[in-house]
Amino acid sequence: MKKIAILGSTGSIGTQSLDVVRHHEDLQVVAISAGKNVSLLEQQAREFHPDLVAIWDEQDAADLRVKLSDLKIRVVSGMEGMIELATHPDADIVVTAIVGMIGIRPTLEAIKAGKDIALANKETLVTAGHLVMPLAREKGVQILPVDSEHCAIFQCLQGSAHKDIYKLLITASGGPFRGKKRADLEGVTVKQALAHPNWSMGAKITIDSATLVNKGLEVMEARWLFDVDLDDIQVVVQPKSIIHSMVEYRDGAVIAQLAPPDMRMAIQYALKYPERCDMDLPHLDFTQLREIVFDVPDYDTFRGLPMAIEAGKTGGSMPVVFNAANEWANAAFLREQIQFLDIYDRIADCMARHTVIGNPDLETILATEQEVYAYLNSRA
Repeated sequence: MKKIAILGSTGSIGTQSLDVVRHHEDLQVVAISAGKNVSLLEQQAREFHPDLVAIWDEQDAADLRVKLSDLKIRVVSGMEGMIELATHPDADIVVTAIVGMIGIRPTLEAIKAGKDIALANKETLVTAGHLVMPLAREKGVQILPVDSEHCAIFQCLQGSAHKDIYKLLITASGGPFRGKKRADLEGVTVKQALAHPNWSMGAKITIDSATLVNKGLEVMEARWLFDVDLDDIQVVVQPKSIIHSMVEYRDGAVIAQLAPPDMRMAIQYALKYPERCDMDLPHLDFTQLREIVFDVPDYDTFRGLPMAIEAGKTGGSMPVVFNAANEWANAAFLREQIQFLDIYDRIADCMARHTVIGNPDLETILATEQEVYAYLNSRA
């Protein structure tokens, strides 16, 4: 029996993780958490009977304690509650499905406690990869990627030596605005940006996919996950999301992972690794798949990708600035306070004014995030 704790159980990845658990009797949920969705968290607690439930606000926690008073479930709150969940003594693996840099501290604490990590919180490696990966190696902890692209690369690397890698090829669908130019994106609505052609995801990551910021974050994350230089990672557009990513080896061979676009496949692979299991999902039908089309990203229009690569190459605290500025701008766009193209301008502004701090520790990372938020709020 593998026991699982889920940070962010009410979000897109969290709910799909629980759906995977429903299909496997040898998976047991021991702890779940949410930001503020009390109603759904209660439903999940009643279905899965975890030992521990965490929610951010203490007033919500008090409300949940009343709602769950008929069950033997302990309810905790705040960062302390998230850390308690991440270090649950019975958990074998922690699914980090929480969105944003708030996931860094509980992830680090989980690793210190010897928990394997099913990583869906890309901000953790983007901003603190230099802290996370050495700690994971020291503690003998597995970091199992849940992003479809990184899961694909992880699968393509099985049985191969790191020294034989020539290049990682990360695929991108291009999002809802593929083929559009900058002038076409002036005045696009939140509804239009949320209309992803292939994937059903949370709002934040869907907007990041529309700007290609998400692909830039994935490039930075892949650098840490697979210990390669940023120059050895290439983004290619594959509109149907059938090829999830590829690895090119030094002899010229390219190994690709193909599957229907469903996140549950990547989640199950992480939770059941190294075992492969049946899934109640349609398989690819190669009698109907006539062609797979590729394209190159439009760096001039979708500036999120080249700015992310620039931040990654600069290193130090610059990825923190990129990520924090994007989080602020993404949320502001979703609230319809700024325009779509303003997201890029806010990121560029913050990066241009930042003095890089080399090898930042956790407190410096979190302080830099707050400085970016304070600056953007001051000029909102």
